[in-house]
Amino acid sequence: MAKVIQSGKADHEIFIIGLVFVVAGISFKLSAVPFHMWAPDVYEGAPTAVTLFIRSAPKFAAFGFVMRLLVEGLGDLVADWQGMLVILAVASMAVGNIVAIAQQNIKRMLAYSTISHMGFVLLGFIAAGENGYSASMFYVIAYVLMTLGAFGVILLISREGFEADKISDFKGLNQRSPWLAFMMLLVMFSMAGIPPMIGFYAKLSVLQAALEAGYIWLVVVAVVLSLIGAFYYLRIIKFMYFDIPEEVQPILFRPDVKVLISLNGLAIVLLGMFPQMLMGLSLSAIQHSM
Repeated sequence: MAKVIQSGKADHEIFIIGLVFVVAGISFKLSAVPFHMWAPDVYEGAPTAVTLFIRSAPKFAAFGFVMRLLVEGLGDLVADWQGMLVILAVASMAVGNIVAIAQQNIKRMLAYSTISHMGFVLLGFIAAGENGYSASMFYVIAYVLMTLGAFGVILLISREGFEADKISDFKGLNQRSPWLAFMMLLVMFSMAGIPPMIGFYAKLSVLQAALEAGYIWLVVVAVVLSLIGAFYYLRIIKFMYFDIPEEVQPILFRPDVKVLISLNGLAIVLLGMFPQMLMGLSLSAIQHSM
């Protein structure tokens, strides 16, 4: 298809119709608005371990789909799919960040958080350049790291016959396990885009790429919606550190689990403070694929 488009002999109208369906399929995989409605119900209804899997691994695949299909296969139609991605990005960031505020189930809240994060990922593709694509790749890696940390904590708080899937289950977590509360604090700060966490640099990189591409208004909208989204992340921290716990027994777990979650938290901090190596690897991967 790329060769046909480059030859100039393609029927543009037919290709646009096909492009709409391709973008719709990718958007469903990314859980971008308006193809997002499956995500909150599936995240809430599935066991936490399953939710962790479907919230992380498929996003790498979705990034690969976008690169292979849109960038490499339909790259000469960039002017057409850029406009589609702008609508998807703005709608995803708006719906994800605003609707998440009303959620009482933390897995459902994180589902809407995912929707908003995918809007940010799309900003890099909208920039349509190596810097933008590598920024999106960096964002996906950062997102997966944050997801592992968040659902790792949820899994550790849960026990047989009980899933800690309500936001109220995090009340007073600092009194029951200061270490778990601190790990969740790092994840929430990172998702909110607060420095020096990796989430801050991930958002900064895609915003810079969009700004360099001339989408000033889109960057302003993204920043405003990101500030709105910070509320529901900081609410979790307020519950953990300032509310009275509903249960008082300490949370017990194996030392190897503590090491694993600690490494995840350390990666969130260090890759936020020193993102150059991972950003360089992302850029190198994009250059080799194009």
